[in-house]
Amino acid sequence: MLSDLTGKVALVTGASRGIGRAAALALAEAGADVAVNFQVRKDLALDACEQIRGWGRRAVAVGVKSAFLVTQQVLPDMRAKKWGRIVNLSSVAAQTGGVTGPHYAASKAGMHGLTHSYARHLFKEGITVNTIAPALIETDMVTGNLQVTPEIVPVGRFGVVQEVAQVIVMLAQNGYITGQTINVNGGWYMS
Repeated sequence: MLSDLTGKVALVTGASRGIGRAAALALAEAGADVAVNFQVRKDLALDACEQIRGWGRRAVAVGVKSAFLVTQQVLPDMRAKKWGRIVNLSSVAAQTGGVTGPHYAASKAGMHGLTHSYARHLFKEGITVNTIAPALIETDMVTGNLQVTPEIVPVGRFGVVQEVAQVIVMLAQNGYITGQTINVNGGWYMS
């Protein structure tokens, strides 16, 4: 298990805010250089890059559109190095149907299939692929939804983005866990 990610490069999609930003910062703090992906909030992505550079790490803000396309882009380099960690972000909605709607649940369920397929094909090349399925993490998406309150989570509170980021760093450091869905949801869905 790698405790230090110095010399490694992380690409974090959706890293301008919420869970993605917390993951980018946590990976940089663990030693990785970070490509900060954003879709709309360039200002926040650039701010995350500044924070990462403040720790002496390299950072760049980029535009990327999907987990499948991103994986296709990074695989050649990972294969050449015989090392890689891919951590996809899903949601408890993939397992329960969630509260957002069928379109969201279906897209998040697709991440599980993508993860399983890549994990099965890449483990012999030193590349692990896992998914994190968070639920009710204190982000704009959750706090802006009047259908959810902390009381519906078994532990009695919303999660914080740093709790998801810690799991992402752990998966980046671990070479034995692959093809798994890690549920970070306060006990809402137990597997």
